[in-house]
Amino acid sequence: MKRTTLLIFIALALVGAACGPTISDKPVVVTPTVDKPVASAPAVDTPTVSKPAVVTPAEDKPVVSTPTVNTLASIKAKGVLVAGVRGTAPPFGTVNPNTKMNEGYDVDFVLYLAKKLGVKAEFRIVTAVNRIPLLMDGSIDILAAALTITPERTQQIDFSHAYFMTGKKFLAPTGMFKSLIEFNGKKVGTSRGSTSERVMVAVLPTAEIVPFDDYPKAVVALQQKKIHAVATDEAILAGQLYLLEKNPATRGKFEIPDLRVSTELYGLGIRKGDTNFLEFVNKTLIEMEESGEAKAIFQRWFGRNSECPIRRGGFTITKNVSPTE
Repeated sequence: MKRTTLLIFIALALVGAACGPTISDKPVVVTPTVDKPVASAPAVDTPTVSKPAVVTPAEDKPVVSTPTVNTLASIKAKGVLVAGVRGTAPPFGTVNPNTKMNEGYDVDFVLYLAKKLGVKAEFRIVTAVNRIPLLMDGSIDILAAALTITPERTQQIDFSHAYFMTGKKFLAPTGMFKSLIEFNGKKVGTSRGSTSERVMVAVLPTAEIVPFDDYPKAVVALQQKKIHAVATDEAILAGQLYLLEKNPATRGKFEIPDLRVSTELYGLGIRKGDTNFLEFVNKTLIEMEESGEAKAIFQRWFGRNSECPIRRGGFTITKNVSPTE
């Protein structure tokens, strides 16, 4: 009996020893199972988090165009107003070959703004293609680059009051064009990415519009008879015609026919939502008009005795100006 009891006792002990590891292992086995939902949660959430980031094109615009700092305060702090200007579009913006300095109608407006702020003016050459992107990404503080105010552009940047009025015309061989019908099948050069390119496609549907990186290149193509005309704002064409008239080889061979296809206003470009800076610029422009400074700048670059004489007409800088003939 005692031997039987002892055997039963040993058997129970062995069963207990066999179950012990199994029971103690359960937490080890269960632990990873419990951990899996925790570890997988971020993996499940990742697509959800990334989806808003994928919708960046629409969301990027406010981030890029709305300044994170006050531009007016930033300009005063660094002591420099950085302006994007044209380098090959006289008389608005060019580089004097002798002094290597920027000069032109747009440049003079920037110089006045800088003086008003008590800071230096720094100029960076821009093109019709890159000028708005450079403003939006903060590379420059303001655009003074013969920039036409359009509904499409106002979606990207803010504009000051209009400070110049012009219209699209043509530079062509003397006597070649008397009407728009005569452009049928002709090649017309203009600046790539400009409003001129879009306008010419619309008003000259039967002509071939040829884009160039800048107007001097288009004028060279015109002289080489690779195109039949150059189209852009009258004031820019007047500057190019002046250069042709200075050259004895091309004097009298080209003209600006009296064929205007649009009336346009130029504005200074400001980053979207940069309210304080925009208010300062607009206030200064009105001040320049009332003091006669704006008219003096116009006469310097477009007056009767200038290299590009055109009429200012009844245009004045006002708070609410609309295109009129």
